[in-house]
Amino acid sequence: MRKILKAILTLAAILLCFSCSKEEKRQSNNWMAANGKIKVCSTIAQIGDLVEAIGGERIDACNLIRADLDPHSYELVKGDGEKLARADLIFYSGLGLEHGASLHSLLKASPSSVAVAERVAASHPSRILKKGSEIDPHLWMDVSLWERAVEPIQERLSALDPEGSAYYAERARQLTLKLDSLHEYIHDSLQAVPSEKRYLVTSHDAFRYFAKAYLAEEGEENWEERCTAPEGLSPDGQLNPLDIRRSLDFLRAHKISVLFPESNVNRDSALKIASAGRELGLQLSLCSEPLYGDSTSGLSYFEMMKKNADVISQHLQ
Repeated sequence: MRKILKAILTLAAILLCFSCSKEEKRQSNNWMAANGKIKVCSTIAQIGDLVEAIGGERIDACNLIRADLDPHSYELVKGDGEKLARADLIFYSGLGLEHGASLHSLLKASPSSVAVAERVAASHPSRILKKGSEIDPHLWMDVSLWERAVEPIQERLSALDPEGSAYYAERARQLTLKLDSLHEYIHDSLQAVPSEKRYLVTSHDAFRYFAKAYLAEEGEENWEERCTAPEGLSPDGQLNPLDIRRSLDFLRAHKISVLFPESNVNRDSALKIASAGRELGLQLSLCSEPLYGDSTSGLSYFEMMKKNADVISQHLQ
């Protein structure tokens, strides 16, 4: 009976993947078709959601990297080159996020490309975080900082479509208000958690901007001590004993009992830490709900950030 059930579930999964692939192909074909609208391609959904909110009915928008894939190591697949060539505008993060060789070289070479996070970094250099000598590209984890990406998107759309400049300006204004509200919601939700409990262990270092903006006290100099992860800014799955020991020391020091896996990162690292902690007598568990860092996993940017706030505040109480 178990073998039959397993076979049925496997077949269902295959059919679902096939159905999803057909739907993705249909959407891609629709986007490629000429319809008089500006064709805009964004690498990640965190950018794409801002682009769609500003561009509205005057643009056709698509995201290159599917919501459950890792943008750090993403390489071009069949059809990606055609999408990027078809796009009137390409918005990407930069700051080392999309460092897959084939995608990185094409983005840098295209005259239609706009590195949104790099534009934010140029305007607000004091707010950009580093880990060692490496720039942290996860700007969207601080909503008040990601709000600064609205301006370069609006500017480039208006430059390409001057007749729509007033339209884009009004939609950008409305988006800014919505982002302000989201930032306040996350801040208030996390600050309601007692300070001694606002410490976070995630799968990889995607939550440093989040920790500084929402977990730390205002002006806290040692905000970096509010979060840690066994893997670095780009998850590679290579966990060594030193990574495990460092995470365990953090968990013990701050009396943390829950680890937060991420939606698109392998859970093996978190499971190894939890297992090693139990051997040392620590009561550790993995949160049943994943956090969203690099990937939105199909949620909108607003949904993923609100979900992060709700899950973290609930499980740190």
